[in-house]
Amino acid sequence: MAELDRLIHEPARLRILTLLSGLDVADFTFLLNTVGLTKGNLSSHMDKLEKAGYVEVLKSFNGRVPHTDFRITADGARALKEYWDALDTIRSLREAPEADPDRK
Repeated sequence: MAELDRLIHEPARLRILTLLSGLDVADFTFLLNTVGLTKGNLSSHMDKLEKAGYVEVLKSFNGRVPHTDFRITADGARALKEYWDALDTIRSLREAPEADPDRK
């Protein structure tokens, strides 16, 4: 059976990666408002995704005001695709149980 990436499987991180997969970049405020997390929760999830190599953090300044953008990396896009493929495989087993010899 297909294995799901446990890092991506967490609902907030799945929402974040899915959102980033359709954008060039997204800033912290946009993600905060779109995924509905607190600042601390979003920062924690983004830190985990960055450490896994799934997102890139781009820090800059607008004048003296810090600005943070995020983008999905090639590894992140690949991992997300593999996650969705694994879910499709699991779903196909449900739709065609005779195709899975280990199912009882």
